[in-house]
Amino acid sequence: MENSRLFGSGRSIRFTLAWAVPVAVLSLAAAVLAAKGIRALPAVESFLVDYPGASALPAGAPVGFPAWLAWQHGLNVFFILFIVRSGWQVRTAGRPTVFWTRRNTGALRTRRAPTRMGINVWLHLTVDALWVLNGLLFYVLLFATGQWLRIVPVSWDIFPNAVSALIQYASLGWPVGDGWVNYNALQTLSYFSIVFVAAPLALATGIRLSPLWTSRRLSRLVPIAATRVVHVGVMVFFLVFIAVHVTLVLATGALRNLNHMYAATSDEGWIGFWIFAASLAVMVVAWFAAGPRALRAIASLGGTVTTR
Repeated sequence: MENSRLFGSGRSIRFTLAWAVPVAVLSLAAAVLAAKGIRALPAVESFLVDYPGASALPAGAPVGFPAWLAWQHGLNVFFILFIVRSGWQVRTAGRPTVFWTRRNTGALRTRRAPTRMGINVWLHLTVDALWVLNGLLFYVLLFATGQWLRIVPVSWDIFPNAVSALIQYASLGWPVGDGWVNYNALQTLSYFSIVFVAAPLALATGIRLSPLWTSRRLSRLVPIAATRVVHVGVMVFFLVFIAVHVTLVLATGALRNLNHMYAATSDEGWIGFWIFAASLAVMVVAWFAAGPRALRAIASLGGTVTTR
């Protein structure tokens, strides 16, 4: 019951993937063909000239990426990996066999007895907490350094420029630009949606679905079934964004893009690639190290682990 509360039953997602993947591939191929045909129309060619795909940044917007943003990006990748992994385990593992209960002592002592939860739910909530802390620091630095000007739309022409960028991407004629100076409009809207819409929505719905939610009065106002649909939908949005993001990073100048994201430099050297490769190695090691025995040992540091 605990697992179904957080994510619902696990059988349906396998059935969905069985038909969703081929449908997505066929839809992508059809979209490319359609975009190539549309782009050849005179009216569309004129539209692309009027709206090349990027909106002008406000005066004073920073150029380039600071080192803290590169570190934030790497940490977010790591946390999202384990958020998705633990969420999948919660959804598919069935009834928990190992449970965690917080020790109700010291500064964390509460009147009510701590809520017992499955070990996979504990991992999901723990990584969520680290992701939220990292996100709060990200918001502070984003506004303190002016980097928000690069991802918050400030002009209505962001929308026709986004349509222009979408046509260019879909027709496999990448928008011409330099992300070090200015994102194209579609990137701007995507990053804005991730930072200011999807991330807060994931947090809000996750709180409602977690075992920590105990308010019966508020539960009537926030139905759990609808909240679960939104929570899983946000996860799918993150996964689609990551898949598209990684594909475009590698297809539109991998070395330069990896330097932007991991080395905070704008050249085509190999520093960003090697940092990226090292981060992948760390994630692979962490993935295999996070087995049942390791999880029990780590969970026991802050609570009691039981098998019933």
